[in-house]
Amino acid sequence: MDKGWILIGMMGAGKTSLGREISARTGRQHLDTDHMLQQRLGRPIPQLFKIYGESTFRDHETSILKSIDPGHLILSTGGGIVLREKNWPELHRLGTIIYVKVHLDDLTARLTASKKKRPLLQVEDWEEKVNEILNQRQHLYEQADLIVDISGMDVDSAATKVIEGISNQP
Repeated sequence: MDKGWILIGMMGAGKTSLGREISARTGRQHLDTDHMLQQRLGRPIPQLFKIYGESTFRDHETSILKSIDPGHLILSTGGGIVLREKNWPELHRLGTIIYVKVHLDDLTARLTASKKKRPLLQVEDWEEKVNEILNQRQHLYEQADLIVDISGMDVDSAATKVIEGISNQP
């Protein structure tokens, strides 16, 4: 069976947009754990964090991950999915894990331009919080099967680079 392609990385890295673009190019089904969570629970992510708290949110995220059948798919994940050790076997079960790496300056610029409200960034010095979160998660992201640095790239160039990276995998 053809393995899925699992996109992990920081919030604001563009995993959802990238997943959609790769899906359009390859014909693979695109799934997004955040969108699946919103559909299941009927509320936007910021509300889910506020109502349930981060721990319960992560429980639901793990449940969503376990509910996905492996196959010819692209899965965009929430930035914190790597925090739970029990999520890693599930990610591997679904396919090749690709760390969509974006440098801090690019992340900050993307998050500034984004209209999305990120629950973990609802603090006064959110730029410092982004740096702190990246520093906490970097070693987890780097456990991916493939690391693709898309800093400074638009979605077209990034999709090309990811597809080429996967094609060159053994």
